[in-house]
Amino acid sequence: MPFRILAIDGGGIRGIYPAHILKRAQEAFKINFPEHFDLILGTSTGSIIAAALAVDYPIGRIVDLYENEGRRIFQKQPFSVRGFFKSQYGKQHLRKLLEEVFGNRTLSEAKTRLTIPATDISNGRMYVFKSPYLDEFVRDRNVPIVEAVLASCAAPSYFDPQKVGEYLLADGGLWANNPSMVALTEAIGKLRGNLDEIRLFSVGAGLGQKYYNPHNAERRKWGLLRGWGGKKLVETLLNLQSISAQNMAWLILTDKNYLRINFESDGELALDSTDIISWLKSRADQDFTYNANKIKNFLTT
Repeated sequence: MPFRILAIDGGGIRGIYPAHILKRAQEAFKINFPEHFDLILGTSTGSIIAAALAVDYPIGRIVDLYENEGRRIFQKQPFSVRGFFKSQYGKQHLRKLLEEVFGNRTLSEAKTRLTIPATDISNGRMYVFKSPYLDEFVRDRNVPIVEAVLASCAAPSYFDPQKVGEYLLADGGLWANNPSMVALTEAIGKLRGNLDEIRLFSVGAGLGQKYYNPHNAERRKWGLLRGWGGKKLVETLLNLQSISAQNMAWLILTDKNYLRINFESDGELALDSTDIISWLKSRADQDFTYNANKIKNFLTT
């Protein structure tokens, strides 16, 4: 029996891309996500989707959430100055939406194994929320899903860190924006899975390019705000991690047990570019249609 894993990248508003692809897959192939997948992982915006699927929340409503609420989630706070003096966005509206989706559910109420990467900035370590699918996993069993997702979504300069218990947590994308390697580590190291039996379906949220122009770079003032561009630096680091994890997964796995669906843009793809929501959904629809047979064979055989 294959051990099926679903891993979903971070990417802010670009989460509508993996959400719509998964919606199309469910409609086309009649997939019940918590029954079909033995492990579901999601980082940052991907944690919203992963957690929703793990509790069997309708994926179509998550697509609607991005479409209808994205602009309110990314409504700038006054005097944030691109995240230099304080986070650009408040978490109040995002929290409200997450509470509508998950209510008071805790990680122990996930219907399949659920893993959500975050970053422990108080201790300088990785932090991985896990539903209690092994007896040794006791730390997070009573953590509300809302709190875990808010922590994983707390990208520096975009949202404030999230306090969960005694930990101060930020975006899991700082080290696992593409959680594919977390998935493999968990499946092989903790669950003692056989590499040949793993089926890893990885869905990205797009990769931007051309964040920095080399023209006259030597004359530029390379301060955090002006030269590095604050959030541009964050987005560049998230992209690099996604590409790194993708390349490592390709080296470790074969086409038989690894499928990655993603796209690249010719320009920047900011986490908060709400003006491209419709385009992202259209791109997801196009990419699903083009890859439908490949996805069907991978998920159903």
